[in-house]
Amino acid sequence: MEQLQNFIDPVSSFLWGWLLIYILLATGLYFSIRTRLVQFRRFGHLWRLVFSSRGGAQGGISSFQAFCIGLASRVGTGNIAGVAIALTLGGPGAIFWMWCVALLGMATAFVEASLAQVFKVALPDGTFRGGPAFYIERGLGSRRWGMVFALLLIFTFGLAFNAVQANTIAAVLRDAHTVPTQLSGIVLALLAAPVFFGGVRAVARVAEWLLPAMALAYIALALVMLALHLDHVPTAFLLIVRSAFGLQPAVAGVSGGIAAAMLNGVKRGLFSNEAGMGSAPNTAATATVAHPAIQGFIQALGVFIDTIIVCSTTAFIILVSGLYDPSQPATIAGASLTQAAIAQSFGVAGQWFMTVVVFAFAFSSVLGNYAYADANLTFLGCGRATFLVFRIVALFAVLTGSITSLPFIWAVADVAMGVMTLLNVTAILLLSPWAIVVLADYERSLAAGRQPIFVASNTPGLPAVPRDIVW
Repeated sequence: MEQLQNFIDPVSSFLWGWLLIYILLATGLYFSIRTRLVQFRRFGHLWRLVFSSRGGAQGGISSFQAFCIGLASRVGTGNIAGVAIALTLGGPGAIFWMWCVALLGMATAFVEASLAQVFKVALPDGTFRGGPAFYIERGLGSRRWGMVFALLLIFTFGLAFNAVQANTIAAVLRDAHTVPTQLSGIVLALLAAPVFFGGVRAVARVAEWLLPAMALAYIALALVMLALHLDHVPTAFLLIVRSAFGLQPAVAGVSGGIAAAMLNGVKRGLFSNEAGMGSAPNTAATATVAHPAIQGFIQALGVFIDTIIVCSTTAFIILVSGLYDPSQPATIAGASLTQAAIAQSFGVAGQWFMTVVVFAFAFSSVLGNYAYADANLTFLGCGRATFLVFRIVALFAVLTGSITSLPFIWAVADVAMGVMTLLNVTAILLLSPWAIVVLADYERSLAAGRQPIFVASNTPGLPAVPRDIVW
C-alpha cells in the first residue's frame, strides 16, 4: 500500500500542481472569448433567471432544484477550510486569484451545462439525465470513453469524496464537541439513507431548501461580523489586491511571493467551483427548461456564488478578525482558523453556529455527489438491483469515512478526478460549436422580444441533430 501511495502522490501532484491548472485556466479564457464574455454581458440576466426558476418542471426537476443540487456539491467544507488553507499557504493575494479563476470559470460552466442540456435523455418517470458521459457518447460517438468517464465519476464523487465529507463532519463534531466518530457516522448514514433511496427527486427536494438556507445564514453572519469590524474591511480588501501583485511585504512562512499566491488561489478556486471538471453538468441536465442556455446561465451563476460570494465570505471573516497576521507565521489553519475567527466575535454561540454550517455544507455535498453518481449509473444502463447495491455501498462509504481517514483511496480519487477533468475538457472543447450556436439562438430570441424556446430542427448553424434528441 505504501508503494502504491508513493506512485500515486507524484501523479496527483503533476495533475493538480500544474497541468490541470493551466488547462482549466486556458479553457476558461477560450470560452470567455468565444462567448464574448457572456458571464459579464448577461450577468444581470443570470440573476433574473435564477429568481424565476422554481416553476415549470411539470413533474420533473425544476431549474432551481437542479441549480441547488449542483451548488450543494460545489459549496462544501472547501469553502470554509480550503479558503483558510489558501490564505495561510499563499497569503491574502491568493483570494484575488481565486476571484479571477472563478470569473473565467463561469464561461466554462455555461458551456458544459448547455451541452449537458442539449444531449440529455428522457426517462420514463418524466425526469432527465445527462452530463459528460452522455455528450461524449451522443456528441462524439464514443460510448467507450463515456463509460470510462462514468466509472471514474461514480468512484470519485459517489464514494471517495462522500467519505471525505463525512470524515470532515465527524472530525469537527469530535474536536469541538467530543462526539464519538462512530456515533457521527451512524447518524450521517441514517440521515443520508432516505435521501439516497429516494433518488434524484429526493436529493432535489432537500437541496432546494438546505443549501440556500445555510449559505444565506453563513453570509448573514459574515455581514454582521464585517459590520462589527467595519474599519478593517477596506484594509482587508487592499491587502488582498496588493498581495496579489507583490505590492505588500512578503507573508511570513510563505515562499514564492506572487507565484505562491497565484498557485494557491487558482488551485483553491478550481477545486471549489468545479468548472470544467464535468461534475455539475450531471445535475444541470436534470432540469426541465425551455432552452438549454437557461441552465447554462444558471450553472454559471453557481460558480460566482460558490467562489466570489461564499469563499470570499470566509476570507473576509478571517482577515477582519485580527487572528490572521500576514507578518507572522500561521499557528492555526483550515477550518480551525475560520472557527476561531468567528468565535473571536461571537464566542461559544459562534462555535456552535460554525459546527452547524460545516455539517450542512458537508452533508449537502454528500447529497449532491450522490446525484452525480445516479446520473452515471443511468448512463451505464444499471437496473434497480445495481442501484440498490450502490446505495448501500455509498452509505457504507459515509460510515467508514466518518470513522477513519482513507488517504490512499482519497489520493486515488484525486487522480481519477484529474483524468475525468481531462476527458471532460477535451469533450467540451470539441463540442463547443454546439454551445456557441445554442447561445446565439437564445440571444436572437431575446433580441426579437420572444421567449427563448429551443427546437433543434429549427436552429440554424447547429452542427447536427442527434438521434432521439429531446428538443
